[in-house]
Amino acid sequence: MRDVAVVAFAQSKHERRIEGYNEIEMMMPVVGELWERTGLSANTVGFTCSGSTDFLAGQAFSFVTILDAIGPWPPISESHVEADGAWALYEAWVKLQMGEIDSALIYSYGKSSPGDLPKVLTTQLEPYVTAPLWPDAVSIAGLQARALLDSGKATEADLAEVAVRSRGNAKANPKAQLAGDFTVEQILAEPYLANPLRKHDCPPITDGAAAMIIAAGDLARELCERPAWIRGIDHRVEAHALGVRDLTDSPSTRLAGQKAGVGDGKIDIAELHAPFTHQELILADALGLGDDVAVNPSGGALAANPVMAAGLIRIGEAAERITAGGADRAVAHATSGPCLQQNLVCVLEGEG
Repeated sequence: MRDVAVVAFAQSKHERRIEGYNEIEMMMPVVGELWERTGLSANTVGFTCSGSTDFLAGQAFSFVTILDAIGPWPPISESHVEADGAWALYEAWVKLQMGEIDSALIYSYGKSSPGDLPKVLTTQLEPYVTAPLWPDAVSIAGLQARALLDSGKATEADLAEVAVRSRGNAKANPKAQLAGDFTVEQILAEPYLANPLRKHDCPPITDGAAAMIIAAGDLARELCERPAWIRGIDHRVEAHALGVRDLTDSPSTRLAGQKAGVGDGKIDIAELHAPFTHQELILADALGLGDDVAVNPSGGALAANPVMAAGLIRIGEAAERITAGGADRAVAHATSGPCLQQNLVCVLEGEG
Protein backbone atom coordinates (compact mmCIF):
# COMPACT_ATOMS: atom_id res chain seq x y z
CA MET A 1 0.00 0.00 0.00
CA ARG A 2 1.21 3.53 -0.77
CA ASP A 3 1.47 6.07 2.03
CA VAL A 4 -1.21 8.69 1.37
CA ALA A 5 -1.90 11.72 3.54
CA VAL A 6 -4.19 14.70 3.90
CA VAL A 7 -1.90 17.69 3.27
CA ALA A 8 -4.35 20.60 3.20
CA PHE A 9 -7.97 21.25 4.14
CA ALA A 10 -10.20 24.32 3.88
CA GLN A 11 -13.85 25.07 4.50
CA SER A 12 -16.23 27.99 4.24
CA LYS A 13 -17.85 29.80 7.15
CA HIS A 14 -21.05 27.85 7.59
CA GLU A 15 -24.31 29.77 7.70
CA ARG A 16 -28.04 29.16 7.82
CA ARG A 17 -28.45 30.89 4.49
CA ILE A 18 -25.70 32.17 2.16
CA GLU A 19 -27.44 34.74 0.03
CA GLY A 20 -26.05 36.44 -3.05
CA TYR A 21 -23.71 33.52 -3.86
CA ASN A 22 -24.41 30.46 -5.94
CA GLU A 23 -22.63 27.14 -5.37
CA ILE A 24 -19.77 28.09 -7.72
CA GLU A 25 -19.10 31.34 -5.88
CA MET A 26 -19.39 29.52 -2.54
CA MET A 27 -16.80 26.94 -3.66
CA MET A 28 -14.22 29.18 -5.37
CA PRO A 29 -12.58 30.80 -2.31
CA VAL A 30 -12.32 27.43 -0.54
CA VAL A 31 -10.48 25.79 -3.45
CA GLY A 32 -8.44 28.95 -4.00
CA GLU A 33 -7.18 28.73 -0.40
CA LEU A 34 -5.83 25.24 -1.08
CA TRP A 35 -4.08 26.30 -4.30
CA GLU A 36 -2.41 29.14 -2.41
CA ARG A 37 -1.30 26.93 0.50
CA THR A 38 0.10 24.08 -1.60
CA GLY A 39 1.23 25.77 -4.81
CA LEU A 40 -0.79 23.25 -6.80
CA SER A 41 -3.41 24.16 -9.41
CA ALA A 42 -6.20 22.54 -11.41
CA ASN A 43 -3.63 21.61 -14.05
CA THR A 44 -0.93 20.23 -11.75
CA VAL A 45 -3.03 18.20 -9.28
CA GLY A 46 -3.38 14.62 -10.53
CA PHE A 47 -7.12 14.09 -10.10
CA THR A 48 -10.24 15.95 -8.99
CA CYS A 49 -13.27 14.32 -7.37
CA SER A 50 -16.37 16.00 -5.93
CA GLY A 51 -19.32 14.96 -3.79
CA SER A 52 -22.78 16.54 -3.99
CA THR A 53 -26.41 15.76 -4.78
CA ASP A 54 -28.71 17.01 -7.50
CA PHE A 55 -31.63 16.74 -5.06
CA LEU A 56 -30.41 19.86 -3.24
CA ALA A 57 -29.69 21.81 -6.41
CA GLY A 58 -32.94 20.74 -8.07
CA GLN A 59 -31.04 20.27 -11.30
CA ALA A 60 -29.76 17.17 -13.07
CA PHE A 61 -25.96 16.95 -13.42
CA SER A 62 -25.55 20.10 -11.32
CA PHE A 63 -21.99 19.04 -10.42
CA VAL A 64 -20.91 19.77 -14.01
CA THR A 65 -21.76 23.43 -13.53
CA ILE A 66 -19.79 23.61 -10.26
CA LEU A 67 -16.63 22.57 -12.12
CA ASP A 68 -16.38 26.24 -13.08
CA ALA A 69 -15.13 26.81 -9.53
CA ILE A 70 -12.06 24.71 -10.42
CA GLY A 71 -11.39 26.17 -13.84
CA PRO A 72 -10.98 22.86 -15.74
CA TRP A 73 -9.19 24.13 -18.82
CA PRO A 74 -7.19 22.55 -20.42
CA PRO A 75 -9.30 19.43 -19.67
CA ILE A 76 -8.56 17.68 -16.35
CA SER A 77 -9.02 14.16 -14.98
CA GLU A 78 -12.23 14.45 -12.96
CA SER A 79 -14.96 12.38 -11.30
CA HIS A 80 -18.01 12.86 -9.09
CA VAL A 81 -19.93 10.85 -6.49
CA GLU A 82 -23.59 11.43 -5.66
CA ALA A 83 -22.67 11.25 -1.99
CA ASP A 84 -20.86 13.07 0.80
CA GLY A 85 -17.36 14.26 -0.09
CA ALA A 86 -15.93 11.59 2.22
CA TRP A 87 -16.79 9.05 -0.46
CA ALA A 88 -15.12 11.25 -3.08
CA LEU A 89 -12.04 11.08 -0.86
CA TYR A 90 -12.29 7.29 -0.89
CA GLU A 91 -12.39 7.22 -4.72
CA ALA A 92 -9.37 9.51 -4.92
CA TRP A 93 -7.50 7.42 -2.31
CA VAL A 94 -8.10 4.27 -4.40
CA LYS A 95 -6.77 6.04 -7.48
CA LEU A 96 -3.60 6.98 -5.59
CA GLN A 97 -3.23 3.38 -4.39
CA MET A 98 -3.39 2.24 -8.03
CA GLY A 99 -0.35 4.41 -8.73
CA GLU A 100 -2.08 6.44 -11.45
CA ILE A 101 -1.56 9.78 -9.68
CA ASP A 102 0.38 11.35 -6.81
CA SER A 103 -2.10 14.00 -5.68
CA ALA A 104 -5.83 14.73 -5.73
CA LEU A 105 -8.27 17.52 -4.98
CA ILE A 106 -11.53 16.57 -3.26
CA TYR A 107 -14.34 19.04 -2.75
CA SER A 108 -17.98 18.98 -1.69
CA TYR A 109 -20.73 21.43 -0.92
CA GLY A 110 -24.31 21.72 0.16
CA LYS A 111 -26.70 24.62 -0.19
CA SER A 112 -29.79 23.44 1.67
CA SER A 113 -31.44 26.80 2.33
CA PRO A 114 -33.41 27.16 -0.94
CA GLY A 115 -35.41 23.94 -0.45
CA ASP A 116 -37.20 21.89 2.22
CA LEU A 117 -34.31 19.76 3.50
CA PRO A 118 -36.26 17.37 5.79
CA LYS A 119 -38.52 16.44 2.85
CA VAL A 120 -35.60 16.21 0.42
CA LEU A 121 -33.96 13.68 2.74
CA THR A 122 -37.17 11.63 2.71
CA THR A 123 -36.30 10.63 -0.85
CA GLN A 124 -33.42 8.56 0.61
CA LEU A 125 -35.91 6.12 2.14
CA GLU A 126 -36.81 2.79 0.55
CA PRO A 127 -39.42 3.62 -2.09
CA TYR A 128 -42.08 0.94 -1.60
CA VAL A 129 -43.28 1.08 2.02
CA THR A 130 -41.65 3.99 3.89
CA ALA A 131 -41.07 6.82 1.41
CA PRO A 132 -44.71 6.99 0.19
CA LEU A 133 -45.68 7.99 3.76
CA TRP A 134 -43.32 11.04 3.48
CA PRO A 135 -41.92 10.93 7.00
CA ASP A 136 -39.44 13.81 7.39
CA ALA A 137 -35.81 13.23 8.41
CA VAL A 138 -36.23 14.56 11.97
CA SER A 139 -39.20 12.25 12.63
CA ILE A 140 -37.24 9.25 11.32
CA ALA A 141 -34.32 10.17 13.60
CA GLY A 142 -36.81 10.52 16.44
CA LEU A 143 -37.88 6.90 15.93
CA GLN A 144 -34.25 5.82 16.22
CA ALA A 145 -33.71 7.93 19.35
CA ARG A 146 -36.86 6.50 20.94
CA ALA A 147 -35.66 2.96 20.22
CA LEU A 148 -32.31 3.77 21.87
CA LEU A 149 -33.96 5.18 24.99
CA ASP A 150 -36.42 2.28 25.25
CA SER A 151 -33.49 -0.17 25.01
CA GLY A 152 -32.03 1.31 28.20
CA LYS A 153 -28.74 2.22 26.51
CA ALA A 154 -29.20 5.99 27.02
CA THR A 155 -31.40 8.60 28.67
CA GLU A 156 -32.67 11.99 27.55
CA ALA A 157 -30.06 13.54 29.87
CA ASP A 158 -27.33 11.65 27.96
CA LEU A 159 -28.57 13.20 24.72
CA ALA A 160 -28.60 16.66 26.31
CA GLU A 161 -25.01 16.20 27.53
CA VAL A 162 -23.90 15.57 23.94
CA ALA A 163 -25.61 18.80 22.85
CA VAL A 164 -24.04 20.81 25.70
CA ARG A 165 -20.54 19.55 24.82
CA SER A 166 -21.02 20.19 21.11
CA ARG A 167 -22.17 23.77 21.62
CA GLY A 168 -19.28 24.39 24.04
CA ASN A 169 -16.63 22.90 21.75
CA ALA A 170 -17.93 24.91 18.79
CA LYS A 171 -17.05 28.17 20.55
CA ALA A 172 -13.42 27.55 19.51
CA ASN A 173 -14.40 26.79 15.90
CA PRO A 174 -14.59 29.99 13.81
CA LYS A 175 -16.38 28.10 11.01
CA ALA A 176 -19.20 26.82 13.24
CA GLN A 177 -22.78 27.93 12.74
CA LEU A 178 -24.03 27.24 16.28
CA ALA A 179 -22.09 27.59 19.55
CA GLY A 180 -22.65 28.71 23.09
CA ASP A 181 -22.93 27.84 26.76
CA PHE A 182 -25.92 25.74 27.77
CA THR A 183 -26.81 23.40 30.61
CA VAL A 184 -28.46 19.99 30.52
CA GLU A 185 -31.37 21.45 32.50
CA GLN A 186 -31.90 24.22 29.93
CA ILE A 187 -32.01 21.73 27.08
CA LEU A 188 -34.33 19.31 28.86
CA ALA A 189 -36.74 22.20 29.48
CA GLU A 190 -37.17 22.70 25.71
CA PRO A 191 -40.29 21.31 23.98
CA TYR A 192 -39.97 18.24 21.76
CA LEU A 193 -39.55 18.59 18.01
CA ALA A 194 -39.99 14.87 17.40
CA ASN A 195 -40.22 13.00 20.72
CA PRO A 196 -37.68 12.43 22.27
CA LEU A 197 -35.63 14.88 20.16
CA ARG A 198 -35.51 18.58 21.01
CA LYS A 199 -34.08 21.45 18.96
CA HIS A 200 -30.55 21.04 20.38
CA ASP A 201 -30.60 17.32 19.55
CA CYS A 202 -30.93 18.12 15.84
CA PRO A 203 -28.54 19.55 13.24
CA PRO A 204 -28.97 23.06 11.87
CA ILE A 205 -29.84 23.61 8.22
CA THR A 206 -26.57 24.82 6.74
CA ASP A 207 -25.07 26.26 3.58
CA GLY A 208 -21.35 25.52 3.25
CA ALA A 209 -18.46 23.96 1.36
CA ALA A 210 -15.18 22.15 2.00
CA ALA A 211 -12.15 20.98 0.03
CA MET A 212 -9.08 18.85 0.68
CA ILE A 213 -5.83 17.85 -1.02
CA ILE A 214 -4.30 14.42 -0.50
CA ALA A 215 -0.90 13.32 -1.75
CA ALA A 216 1.36 10.28 -1.68
CA GLY A 217 4.82 9.72 -0.16
CA ASP A 218 7.51 12.34 -0.66
CA LEU A 219 5.10 14.76 -2.35
CA ALA A 220 2.98 14.78 0.82
CA ARG A 221 6.05 15.61 2.92
CA GLU A 222 7.00 18.34 0.45
CA LEU A 223 3.54 19.96 0.59
CA CYS A 224 2.98 19.73 4.34
CA GLU A 225 5.37 19.83 7.33
CA ARG A 226 3.29 17.27 9.25
CA PRO A 227 0.92 15.36 6.94
CA ALA A 228 -2.03 13.44 8.39
CA TRP A 229 -1.37 9.94 7.04
CA ILE A 230 -4.40 7.83 6.17
CA ARG A 231 -3.54 4.54 7.92
CA GLY A 232 -6.90 2.92 7.28
CA ILE A 233 -10.15 3.72 5.47
CA ASP A 234 -13.21 1.54 4.95
CA HIS A 235 -16.94 1.94 4.34
CA ARG A 236 -19.89 -0.39 4.84
CA VAL A 237 -23.64 -0.26 4.27
CA GLU A 238 -26.69 -1.65 6.05
CA ALA A 239 -30.13 -2.65 4.80
CA HIS A 240 -32.26 0.06 3.22
CA ALA A 241 -35.47 -0.94 5.01
CA LEU A 242 -35.52 0.44 8.57
CA GLY A 243 -37.67 -2.41 9.88
CA VAL A 244 -35.01 -5.08 9.33
CA ARG A 245 -32.29 -3.19 11.26
CA ASP A 246 -31.51 -2.80 14.96
CA LEU A 247 -31.57 1.00 14.99
CA THR A 248 -29.88 1.14 18.41
CA ASP A 249 -26.65 -0.25 16.96
CA SER A 250 -24.40 0.43 13.96
CA PRO A 251 -22.76 -2.84 12.91
CA SER A 252 -21.57 -1.31 9.64
CA THR A 253 -19.62 1.34 11.58
CA ARG A 254 -18.18 -1.34 13.86
CA LEU A 255 -17.00 -3.44 10.90
CA ALA A 256 -15.60 -0.42 9.03
CA GLY A 257 -13.76 0.60 12.19
CA GLN A 258 -12.24 -2.86 12.56
CA LYS A 259 -11.13 -2.93 8.92
CA ALA A 260 -9.67 0.60 9.20
CA GLY A 261 -7.70 -0.35 12.33
CA VAL A 262 -9.33 1.88 14.93
CA GLY A 263 -8.37 -0.53 17.71
CA ASP A 264 -4.73 -0.87 16.65
CA GLY A 265 -3.57 2.06 18.79
CA LYS A 266 -4.56 4.85 21.13
CA ILE A 267 -7.07 7.33 19.69
CA ASP A 268 -6.62 10.97 20.76
CA ILE A 269 -9.63 12.52 19.05
CA ALA A 270 -12.69 11.37 17.14
CA GLU A 271 -14.66 13.44 14.65
CA LEU A 272 -17.96 11.60 14.25
CA HIS A 273 -20.56 12.58 11.67
CA ALA A 274 -23.54 12.39 14.01
CA PRO A 275 -26.23 14.82 12.86
CA PHE A 276 -28.36 13.91 15.92
CA THR A 277 -27.18 13.64 19.54
CA HIS A 278 -28.24 10.03 20.04
CA GLN A 279 -26.29 8.99 16.92
CA GLU A 280 -23.02 10.12 18.53
CA LEU A 281 -23.67 7.67 21.38
CA ILE A 282 -24.38 4.84 18.92
CA LEU A 283 -21.23 5.57 16.91
CA ALA A 284 -18.93 5.91 19.92
CA ASP A 285 -20.14 2.54 21.17
CA ALA A 286 -19.70 0.88 17.76
CA LEU A 287 -16.12 2.19 17.48
CA GLY A 288 -15.28 1.22 21.05
CA LEU A 289 -14.19 4.74 22.02
CA GLY A 290 -13.25 5.22 25.66
CA ASP A 291 -13.88 8.18 27.93
CA ASP A 292 -10.34 9.43 27.26
CA VAL A 293 -11.14 10.19 23.59
CA ALA A 294 -12.11 13.78 22.79
CA VAL A 295 -15.22 13.41 20.63
CA ASN A 296 -16.07 16.14 18.12
CA PRO A 297 -13.75 18.89 19.41
CA SER A 298 -14.95 20.97 16.44
CA GLY A 299 -18.56 20.78 17.62
CA GLY A 300 -19.39 18.22 14.95
CA ALA A 301 -22.44 18.19 12.69
CA LEU A 302 -24.58 19.59 15.50
CA ALA A 303 -22.62 22.85 15.10
CA ALA A 304 -22.80 22.97 11.28
CA ASN A 305 -24.25 20.41 8.88
CA PRO A 306 -23.75 21.27 5.20
CA VAL A 307 -25.29 18.21 3.55
CA MET A 308 -22.78 16.31 1.38
CA ALA A 309 -19.84 18.15 2.98
CA ALA A 310 -20.29 17.40 6.71
CA GLY A 311 -18.60 13.99 6.46
CA LEU A 312 -15.58 15.29 4.54
CA ILE A 313 -15.33 18.07 7.13
CA ARG A 314 -15.04 15.49 9.92
CA ILE A 315 -11.97 14.02 8.18
CA GLY A 316 -10.58 17.49 7.52
CA GLU A 317 -11.06 18.62 11.12
CA ALA A 318 -9.27 15.51 12.41
CA ALA A 319 -6.44 15.96 9.89
CA GLU A 320 -5.95 19.61 10.83
CA ARG A 321 -5.47 18.73 14.49
CA ILE A 322 -2.80 16.19 13.55
CA THR A 323 -1.10 18.66 11.22
CA ALA A 324 -1.09 21.30 13.97
CA GLY A 325 0.40 18.83 16.47
CA GLY A 326 -2.67 18.75 18.71
CA ALA A 327 -3.19 15.02 18.15
CA ASP A 328 -1.11 12.05 17.02
CA ARG A 329 -3.84 9.57 16.08
CA ALA A 330 -7.47 10.26 15.18
CA VAL A 331 -10.53 8.53 13.84
CA ALA A 332 -12.95 10.32 11.52
CA HIS A 333 -16.36 9.09 10.44
CA ALA A 334 -18.90 10.00 7.77
CA THR A 335 -22.45 8.79 7.31
CA SER A 336 -25.16 8.89 4.68
CA GLY A 337 -28.70 7.63 4.44
CA PRO A 338 -31.40 7.40 7.12
CA CYS A 339 -30.46 6.34 10.67
CA LEU A 340 -26.74 5.80 9.95
CA GLN A 341 -27.35 3.47 6.99
CA GLN A 342 -23.96 3.98 5.26
CA ASN A 343 -20.78 4.59 7.23
CA LEU A 344 -17.16 5.39 6.35
CA VAL A 345 -14.33 5.27 8.90
CA CYS A 346 -10.88 6.79 8.39
CA VAL A 347 -7.88 6.47 10.75
CA LEU A 348 -5.29 9.25 10.56
CA GLU A 349 -1.83 9.46 12.13
CA GLY A 350 0.98 11.99 12.38
CA GLU A 351 4.72 11.28 12.40
CA GLY A 352 7.29 12.45 14.90
